[in-house]
Amino acid sequence: MQLQRNVAPHGTKMPDQTDESGGRTAVASYVATLSADLAVMARRTGLDTLGYLLEMVRLEAESTSRHSNGPNGRRS
Repeated sequence: MQLQRNVAPHGTKMPDQTDESGGRTAVASYVATLSADLAVMARRTGLDTLGYLLEMVRLEAESTSRHSNGPNGRRS
């Protein structure tokens, strides 16, 4: 049995980090999605501080994704 590359255990496809055109933006978007899911899981089980920290990760990742506009998504 061979595992498929670039697929996270939960089924979300990880971004191709070799793609120079949008690698940084794709990774930031992926991190935002994962951290949002993890924050919900943490809060549902009473891990409120962890949930809060994961929400901060999500907000930073979303901000990075929105404001990336230079080559490879880097800010000018």
